[in-house]
Amino acid sequence: MPKPYTLIAAEVSLYSGKARAYLRYKRVGFDELFASRKVLVEIVRPKTGLAMIPVLLTPSGEAVQDTTAIIDHVEAVHPARSVYPSTPLLRLASLLLELYGDEWLLLPAMHYRWHYKRQNLGLILSEFGKIIAPGLPAILHPLAGLPLAAYFGGNYGRALGINRHNRAAIERSYEAFLADFDAHLAEHPFLLGSRPSVGDFGFMGPLYAHLYRDPAPGQLMRRTAPRVADWVERMNAPTTSDDEPGRFAADDEPPRSLDPIFRRLFTEHWPVVADTLAAVDRWVRAHPDKARISRFVGEHSFTIDGATTTRWIQSFTQWMAQRPLDAYHALAPDDRARADRWLARVGGDQALRSQPRTRVERVHNRLVPIRAQSG
Repeated sequence: MPKPYTLIAAEVSLYSGKARAYLRYKRVGFDELFASRKVLVEIVRPKTGLAMIPVLLTPSGEAVQDTTAIIDHVEAVHPARSVYPSTPLLRLASLLLELYGDEWLLLPAMHYRWHYKRQNLGLILSEFGKIIAPGLPAILHPLAGLPLAAYFGGNYGRALGINRHNRAAIERSYEAFLADFDAHLAEHPFLLGSRPSVGDFGFMGPLYAHLYRDPAPGQLMRRTAPRVADWVERMNAPTTSDDEPGRFAADDEPPRSLDPIFRRLFTEHWPVVADTLAAVDRWVRAHPDKARISRFVGEHSFTIDGATTTRWIQSFTQWMAQRPLDAYHALAPDDRARADRWLARVGGDQALRSQPRTRVERVHNRLVPIRAQSG
């Protein structure tokens, strides 16, 4: 019997791993439809306007594109086993962690996949070949996958700011992250306690498809951070118990074992977020007649583990960043005071205090400006 939802996805796809793990955890019945080129052309693009996965087809006939939108859609319909903590500081922490996983762990994910071609390319070409020509014999899949691999492997560097000047720094930052996350997992099975939050699923995208599943970074993870590898496997095979799936941390207090990860978030990632908010505002004001915001709104310099280079500014980052910003500004005074003490502890005491001058929203899977404040 068909299940109520269909997830259009692929194992090789970074964000597919986030959506798949989430649906499994929620115990929402779904079938997975492999995202072949035919499916992308005949289903995904007509329904969403984009040839991007994952996409969730709902029982009512909707096509929900983007993993965060998928999660929020399913949460609204199936509130049990929520991945959003009900307490204010943990909810804020979970949104920050999702942002970090979705947007910043993308750098090591793409670096390790495409820089270590000798170790990874056999698997990647085969997987891409299945997308392009699933009907071909398996021995021909690597050949069929070459154009898609050339496209992705050739375009990521300049957009994300990955080049010879900072490859070593990206690896140092990622290996430090692995060590910090592994140490945290010695105390807690998930980021915010004994049940996964939306932050865990944000981490799951890059940490599964690229950094666990690709051979070169997968070996690194298993060798240097075995608890992280175990966490990936646990996220992919959640408990089937009917009991409450664990608890979030007590007293609405983010675990101190996460402090190093939050410090790295605010040191490395948040300057990029702040630049993005300013760049989106400049772009919208410079293009008052544009109904949609460009995917890229300029170029800026950024620093990771002491190495500085340039990258393209991606407007979608603002849509994700608005979520923790809105959660922070909605806090009651007492909760705001507690949040400020926690943020000061992890180096983020000023980060969340400013709101974007221009807000954005997703309409028909495109970013549009919804408010520009004067001044």
